Amino acid sequence: MPEDAALPTATSEGSGDDAAATAAPRKRPKPGERRLQILQTLAAMLEQPGAERVTTAALAGRLQVSEAALYRHFASKAQMFEGLIEFIEQSVFHLVGAIAADEAAGGAQQARSIVSVLLQFGEKNPGMVRVMVGDALVLEHERLQNRMNQFFDHIESSLRQCLRPALAEGGAATPTVDANVQASVLTAFAIGRLQRFARSGFRRLPTEQLEASLQRLV
Repeated sequence: MPEDAALPTATSEGSGDDAAATAAPRKRPKPGERRLQILQTLAAMLEQPGAERVTTAALAGRLQVSEAALYRHFASKAQMFEGLIEFIEQSVFHLVGAIAADEAAGGAQQARSIVSVLLQFGEKNPGMVRVMVGDALVLEHERLQNRMNQFFDHIESSLRQCLRPALAEGGAATPTVDANVQASVLTAFAIGRLQRFARSGFRRLPTEQLEASLQRLV
């Protein structure tokens, strides 16, 4: 996995937007730096046990700022989650696109690689997994869950596109139907692994016995 597939660990250094002045002057964040710090901290808080629902008050407390300071960078809490979803989409779809473009690998291997990078991303970003499987989106705006549903629809579509030509070349009587079924099963497998990871308190790794599992599925 590339090094940029995870948000850097957030720190509270220089986070006192509204804090009283101290003896040592604080460095003013660069444009966009505070916004990134808010997303980093939100992702880190989602990694904690029982943190499926993070309030803006708790987030502001962790950053040592007021809630009003958060809303200077994000119009709403939903917009903060949209920032995390954008990171998930950009990171995973970039990797999936590179795999799909490598036709020399063969459709079955491409499909296995797509599922692998998805689960590796989740393993590297536990807080993001709570967003991916919807645990952190309960009681949030419906459009957030719809966007994550579309994310997995995109993954399933990419799997179908890889598998269909390989099945046709292999002599399958109904390559389109078979590709649809295999892509659906692989997507459900990936979602299940991510859900287990989140609900085990991040103890059951999504890549556990992954290669052997994928060899049986594809």
